[in-house]
Amino acid sequence: MQNQKPKPRILTGDRPTGPLHLGHYVGTLANRVKLQDQYDCFFIIADLHTLTTAATKDKTSAIPDRVRGLVLDYLSIGIDPEKSVIYQQSRVPQVAYLATIFSNLISVPRAQRVPTLKEIMHDLHIQQPSLGLLNYPVLQAADILMVKANLVPVGKDQESHVEISREIARDFNKIFGEVFPIPKALIGDIPTLIGTDGQAKMSKSIGNCIYLSDDSDTVLQKVKTMYTDPNRIHPTDPGKVEGNPVFIYHDAFNDNKSEVADLKDRYQKGTVGDVEVKQKLAVAINKFLDPIRQTRQKFESKPDLIDDIITSGSQKAASQAQKTLDEVLQTMGIR
Repeated sequence: MQNQKPKPRILTGDRPTGPLHLGHYVGTLANRVKLQDQYDCFFIIADLHTLTTAATKDKTSAIPDRVRGLVLDYLSIGIDPEKSVIYQQSRVPQVAYLATIFSNLISVPRAQRVPTLKEIMHDLHIQQPSLGLLNYPVLQAADILMVKANLVPVGKDQESHVEISREIARDFNKIFGEVFPIPKALIGDIPTLIGTDGQAKMSKSIGNCIYLSDDSDTVLQKVKTMYTDPNRIHPTDPGKVEGNPVFIYHDAFNDNKSEVADLKDRYQKGTVGDVEVKQKLAVAINKFLDPIRQTRQKFESKPDLIDDIITSGSQKAASQAQKTLDEVLQTMGIR
């Protein structure tokens, strides 16, 4: 009997800075659920990455609860710990070793050109980035390459980080010898979901989010305050559908496509008001979130299971990381 060919490997994850939202779902989470049967998946809870913008005791002491919250979000949308590895980054110390090696393969100007660096500094009012924030993509490269990931499902805004991982992998292979596959970014069907306030994207730091864990009343209140066509003063005014956040959300989450088409037609003619459009959107989003809420509630009653998933997954990730680190050091001639 021939040995079965190993599955291609995926690495992706999130920082435990708060609950996940609809933007995360359309950007990466939906893909993760679909791909876990086809790929060997590693899902990282990147708590070391939170230190780049939250290196204070009050914030770091909140990490354990937020890690558990992320695991609940993962389980609620259908990520299966029997199929995939869910792990906590800080429980895999080998990643810091690899990041130190990789930091010597990239220049400071190259790290400074990562588009999201300026965006994070702007959103969080950071005047001068810490060395850790500047080195963020290098630590991320260590996360990706330590498990030898082939694919990295990310939101569109993280694509530039994966490119640095690709550059580091190519440079290491060229200088020292072939160790790493060259990872590719995998972008979701809806690369970026606009925020409820009409800003470029949904973001926890801005607070323009609908969370996967929001209850139905919270969703309704958030939808009621959503940004629409600013030039539409009266319900009888013809409205713009293209680029309108309410209709972007209808397209993404309302499975009643005939209803969406009817609302768009009437909105453009000025025969439907924002109230009706938003009420039907809230119904659609809550219908989408209901099974997620039900699954989350089931796991919330099992805190020991959550801790076991984190511990077991972190042990598996550390084992793989040690194998990669040993290979790296041997290829470099250090061992």
